[in-house]
Amino acid sequence: MQEPRHAAAADPEVKRNAKVVVQTADVRIVEYALRRGDSHPWHYHSQVTDRVYCLEGLIGVDTQQPSKSLVLRPGESCEVSPKTVHHVSNAGDGTSRYLLVQALGKYDYIRAD
Repeated sequence: MQEPRHAAAADPEVKRNAKVVVQTADVRIVEYALRRGDSHPWHYHSQVTDRVYCLEGLIGVDTQQPSKSLVLRPGESCEVSPKTVHHVSNAGDGTSRYLLVQALGKYDYIRAD
């Protein structure tokens, strides 16, 4: 079994697999491509809500308190409220892509792992 790779926001590999679609003072929309085994570290945002839209493959979204695990298929989405510790991962065997929409609050990224 392959060890998951954690993709931090400052990791050049993540930047290479991320495409900023829109970024204003109030809205941030980014398209991510995750290879097999890729995941973003556990983190939270103090003000913004994450809206995760699966575009291709399978996208895993896990939260702590409440503990919840979702697997999104293309066309499916979910929301993660501010201050909820969560991470997003590729839950499939090939490359998976998702659109991340963050809005209505100051953006921050606070690691929780």
